[in-house]
Amino acid sequence: MTKRLASRVNTLSPSTTLAITAKAKEMKESGIDVIGLGAGEPDYNTPENIIEAAYRSLKEGKTKYTPAGGLPLLKDAIIDKLLKDQGLSYSRNEIMVGIGAKHVLYTMFQVMLDPGDEVIIPTPYWVSYPEQVKLAGGVPVHIEGTAAAQFKVTADQIRHAITSKTKAIIINSPGNPTGMIYSKEELQQIAEVCQEKDIWIVSDEIYEKLIYGEEKHHSIAQLSDDAKQRTLIINGVSKSHSMTGWRIGYVAGDAEMVKAMTDLASHSTSNPTTPSQHAAIEAYNGPQDTVETMRKDFESRLERVYPQLVAIPGFNVIKPQGAFYLLPDVSEAAVKTGFANVDDFAAALLTQANVAVIPGSGFGSPDTVRLSYATSIDLLEEAIRRIRVFVEANWKE
Repeated sequence: MTKRLASRVNTLSPSTTLAITAKAKEMKESGIDVIGLGAGEPDYNTPENIIEAAYRSLKEGKTKYTPAGGLPLLKDAIIDKLLKDQGLSYSRNEIMVGIGAKHVLYTMFQVMLDPGDEVIIPTPYWVSYPEQVKLAGGVPVHIEGTAAAQFKVTADQIRHAITSKTKAIIINSPGNPTGMIYSKEELQQIAEVCQEKDIWIVSDEIYEKLIYGEEKHHSIAQLSDDAKQRTLIINGVSKSHSMTGWRIGYVAGDAEMVKAMTDLASHSTSNPTTPSQHAAIEAYNGPQDTVETMRKDFESRLERVYPQLVAIPGFNVIKPQGAFYLLPDVSEAAVKTGFANVDDFAAALLTQANVAVIPGSGFGSPDTVRLSYATSIDLLEEAIRRIRVFVEANWKE
């Protein structure tokens, strides 16, 4: 029998992140002291009250199917959170809970896009955005957020990228992998273009609780009635409450879109995992002190390691405003240490300096590498020391 995969999977790009992570794991298992800076998750355990809520729900027999779009009590907790944090009012029929924000995004593109529809994706971008668009038959259209613009795109760039086929734009603030935040004024200008051109806004706000200094998070949905109507907010408990493995995310937005997403989910996943939903109810309704504790710790780590990273020859680093990533431009360091490109430089850091970083090529930013500071300060400082020693030892004028 001839075996042939569906053509849609042939469009997928291999994950650089997974490749580096797999290699680092292999080296660790062979006894090599590798420090991994590729983590896309907090290094904290889930808070105890949340774990207890899940355990309690299991003991009470809450182990059966739930509505496909999530428990009503969880929807209510999300509605309360959005009203408290963003001043935004939603109804239950405007909320869908899914198996993590990634699954929610996937489901959204499946119901939003027809073949050939375009989605504007600013670079650098989270690796799954373009792949999910392609899987839905859509076309990713990339516009560059340059280092000079703090990795953000402007309303004018968006306007020039919009065509008759444009269906949506993705705004990720704070961003992965950049850690940068769009100001209220920048978002207002973007919202006006989206209204003028009548396109959806996909606002990925998964890192909203991890913001540093005097910066503030603004949801583009807050800025006008029109912006709210065309914005689909994507969020969840993974980063804010250190619950990556629990897999609970949600969308808030247009009721027709949410119904279509819920209908599709009913045929693909049945429902989000039941005990995880009860855990998420506690995450939103319970004490929030651990959220702030974690945020402060990440900010402290950033303040410690940022100057050390800047001091490495050939590293040009913009200080992030949120999330837990640094995205230095290391193209000069790569050239000066004898490598053809940054991917080769990153590979050498792993095999020769025993430090795993993620090449920026996977994020549409080939001159950079992504380092996560979601690990202990001791490991962070040792990793940066190893990188500096490697660069200085191999530097050639």
